[in-house]
Amino acid sequence: MSAKLHIVLLTIALFIGTFAVNLQTPLYSAYAAKSGVGATAVTLAFAAYVAGLMPTLLFLGGLSDRIGRRIPVAVALALGVLATALLVMYPNWVSLFFARVLLGIGTGLITTAGTAYMSEIMEGDESLRAPLIVTSATSLGFGSGALATSISLKVQGETLLPASFIIFFIIALTVILLMKTMPLSLRRRNVSLFRFPFYPVNTSVYGLAMSAAWATTGMIIAVIPLELTRLQLNEYSGLVVFLAIFVGFLCQPAAKRCSRENALSSGMIMTVVGFIVILGGIWTSSISLILIGTGITSASSYGFTYLSSLSAFSLTAGNEKARATAGLFVYAYIGFSLPVIASGALADKYGLEPAITIFSVFQTVTVILILSLIKKNKIRNINHQIKS
Repeated sequence: MSAKLHIVLLTIALFIGTFAVNLQTPLYSAYAAKSGVGATAVTLAFAAYVAGLMPTLLFLGGLSDRIGRRIPVAVALALGVLATALLVMYPNWVSLFFARVLLGIGTGLITTAGTAYMSEIMEGDESLRAPLIVTSATSLGFGSGALATSISLKVQGETLLPASFIIFFIIALTVILLMKTMPLSLRRRNVSLFRFPFYPVNTSVYGLAMSAAWATTGMIIAVIPLELTRLQLNEYSGLVVFLAIFVGFLCQPAAKRCSRENALSSGMIMTVVGFIVILGGIWTSSISLILIGTGITSASSYGFTYLSSLSAFSLTAGNEKARATAGLFVYAYIGFSLPVIASGALADKYGLEPAITIFSVFQTVTVILILSLIKKNKIRNINHQIKS
């Protein structure tokens, strides 16, 4: 198989591996209803994803450096199949919790190994395009799963085995078989099996920005659909999750033309503005405002902030690209999970609207602090250039 076909197959693997992550999102309320649980339980199940992901990033982020890239990618796809099959066989909150753990482990494996794998396959100057291909494939994957299930439910009616699940099984199993045609790894290193994430110098502001941006996306994916159900707009939940990620995918070419710091600053502003628009849509029961605000936040989370941050970590990591990617996602998924859990607890105690409003206030304060750090970095870089 040629290098170009390797790139295509790896891109499909990255897409379908992340497609599984939000595939079940439109069915959250159905799983919760079957188990008789509330908002806190739903957000805990959503965040269980991070319980699987974080140890994988912390301890196995460099696994593919030792055993090769192909095996972790194939295992990640298999875990996605297992998690989805678990929900088909036992459609309840407990299964959702454990499925999310399995999906977290899979995401940790495929994002770290896949990013390094793509850079290796695309040798020379072409490797500079690797972060864009990875972010594009994973962004499209994260967003498409929920939309596919929403469309399936719209066509089929209420069901716990939507067509999107069946399509996923077919494609994922096919890709797993085809992965055997891929090289085990182009570069294997005699390093420790368990390796901690790597944090390149001067990248902390990018990590913090990812944490803030993905905290917003976590709220949109886990909490906003609950509010849409309360507003009797639940048929839009899949579209909201899709837009929360897909718009960012469309913005990545524009983000690539900006300097990393300018892209990061733009992303942070979009994060705050977008969520304020969503909040306005919730207060006025306007689905149009909710969709517009979701698109604006997506431009940051999976566009400007995501691409600039992944590029900063990947391109300054040298031979530690897999571990550096793990380091970035540690930042991202801390933001993705903890605010969601806190908001779920607040929602059960005070209601969804107050919980979402409180999150917006904390988000705004956090972004202002991050913007000040970006400005300080710019000034420091300018002074360094003048001295040199």
